[in-house]
Amino acid sequence: MPPVGQGGAQPGYGGQTPPAPSGPPGFSQPTTYAKGQPTPARGTRTAGPGPQGGAPGGQGGGPARRPGGPAQGPGGGTGKVRKARLRITKADPWSVMKVSFLLSLAVGVIIIVASAVLWMTLDGLGVFDSLTSTLKDVTGTDSSGAFNLMDYIGFGKVMMFTTLIAVVDVVLMTALSTLAAFIYNTAAGFTGGIELTLAEED
Repeated sequence: MPPVGQGGAQPGYGGQTPPAPSGPPGFSQPTTYAKGQPTPARGTRTAGPGPQGGAPGGQGGGPARRPGGPAQGPGGGTGKVRKARLRITKADPWSVMKVSFLLSLAVGVIIIVASAVLWMTLDGLGVFDSLTSTLKDVTGTDSSGAFNLMDYIGFGKVMMFTTLIAVVDVVLMTALSTLAAFIYNTAAGFTGGIELTLAEED
């Protein structure tokens, strides 16, 4: 088949010469193959004029890149860090109250459990019995009406006192956190709020 084209045409597959581009500018031209000539597998890049007169992808022979994506470095990473400066101008008091209530409730439960475990550990080690016998030796009274330490640090009294502390902790932390949210909103109205700088590595 005689070569068809205008000027210097680029050779195709099997010594065949593809026709010169005849379509509108900005579109890649299809490659024409002779009858019986094998075609490349699907997805194989073929040489030919791209959208800008260069290699496919319009990058002058380089690999195709996704539009708008960051350029990758030699190691495969972009090495670029995006930073954003944000400002906390308002804290919702209702959400602050809910979060602080749940956190203070968790702290109260932890205090109660820790106190119970500590008391049982000390009792198992015999610390309270040793303290009681020491006090009896110091006071020199072994009668039934003598001072008994367990009347003041018994398990029931310790748990009652710990529960009272946990309830006060829940109420105070919730109230103080909600009050702090109102105070912060008032201060942020004058100063603009706390400014944060967030960084995201591509």
